[in-house]
Amino acid sequence: MGNIILTGDRPTGKLHVGHYVGSLRRRVELQNAGDYDKMFVFLADVQALTDNADNPEKIRQNIIEVTLDYLAAGLDPEKCTIFLQSQIPELAELTMYLMNLVTVSRLQRNPTVKTEIKMRNFEANIPAGFLCYPVSQAADITLFKANVIPVGEDQKPMIEQTCELVRRFNATYSEILVEPRVVLPDNRSCLRLPGTDGKAKMSKSLGNCIYLSDTADEVWQKVRSMFTDPDHLRVEDPGKVEGNCVFTYLDAFSNDDDFAKFLPEYKNLGELKDHYRRGGLGDMKCKKLLNAVINDRLEPMRQRRHELEQDIPEIYNILKKGTEKAREVAAKTMDEVRHAMRIDYFDDEELIKEQSERFRSKA
Repeated sequence: MGNIILTGDRPTGKLHVGHYVGSLRRRVELQNAGDYDKMFVFLADVQALTDNADNPEKIRQNIIEVTLDYLAAGLDPEKCTIFLQSQIPELAELTMYLMNLVTVSRLQRNPTVKTEIKMRNFEANIPAGFLCYPVSQAADITLFKANVIPVGEDQKPMIEQTCELVRRFNATYSEILVEPRVVLPDNRSCLRLPGTDGKAKMSKSLGNCIYLSDTADEVWQKVRSMFTDPDHLRVEDPGKVEGNCVFTYLDAFSNDDDFAKFLPEYKNLGELKDHYRRGGLGDMKCKKLLNAVINDRLEPMRQRRHELEQDIPEIYNILKKGTEKAREVAAKTMDEVRHAMRIDYFDDEELIKEQSERFRSKA
C-alpha cells in the first residue's frame, strides 16, 4: 500500500497563521509533491459539535470560511479530496465499534483531551461526545486507511491513541485497519506557534490570532501589539530572543530572501538575533520586518480568497463532490470492517447456509 494522507480541521472559525505553519502549509507541499496515492482533507464538523452542541449555527457558518481558507492557501480539489465529516455516516458507525475497544480511563488520560477539558472548564461536567473525541478521530483516520497524518505537535497523543485502537481492532478481529504515522513541521517554531499575547497557544477564543484572511492593516495592528521581551525597555538594552513572540514568528515565517527584500542590512535571522541580544535594536524595527514577511505570505491568499468568494455555490459544489468521493472509499472499508467483525449478516452466505441446516435438522 502506498501513502494515503488524511488531515483536517474543526470548523469553529477562520483559520489562523498557527494552522498554516503547523499543518496547512505542509499539506499543500505534500499535495504538490504528489508522493502519495490519495489525499483526504476534511472539515470535522461532528467533532466541532462536541463542545458546540448548543450552537450549531457557529459550525454551519464556518464550514464555508474554512473551505475558503483551504482553497486560498493552495489546496486543490483536483489533487485532494475535501469533504464534510458529518456527511459520511460510516464514520459514526466505525466510531461506535471502536468505542468498545477503549476504556473511559484511557480516554481521560489522553494529554490533549485533558488540556482541552481544562481550557473549556469541562472538569466537572464533561460531555460524553467530547471525551470520545480521540475515538472519532481514530475512525476518521482508519476509515480511509490513512498512514500519513500531517498535524501539529499537540495532536501527537491523539495519533498514538489511534495506533492503540488499530492494534486492538486487528488483534481482536482481523488485519484490516492501518496504523498511521505523524508528519510534524520540520521547523520547531512551527510545532506550536504561540498567540500574539505570548500565551502558549494561539486560540480563537483567546483573541490572540492572526487570521489568514486578515487585511494588511489588521495584521499590522496585531503585530504592533505583539508580546516581546518585557525587560527590553530601551533600544540600547540587551534583549532576549527566547520566548519573544516576534522572533518565534520570524523563525516560523522568514527566510534569507526576506532579509534581502525587506531588511538588507542583515543577511539572515541569525544576524538580527545577535544584534537584538547585544542591544541597540528596537522592537519596532523587528515588528515592521515581521509585518512585511507575514503580509508577503498572506497577500496571494487574500487575492485568491476574494476571487473564490464571488462564487459560493461552487464552493459548496466542491464540498459535495469531495464528500461523495470520500463516501465511496468509506463504504468499501466498512464492508471489510463488518466482515471482519462477522456482522455482515445479509452478505454471509455461509452463515445463512449453516443456520438453515441447523434448523432443518431439528425438523
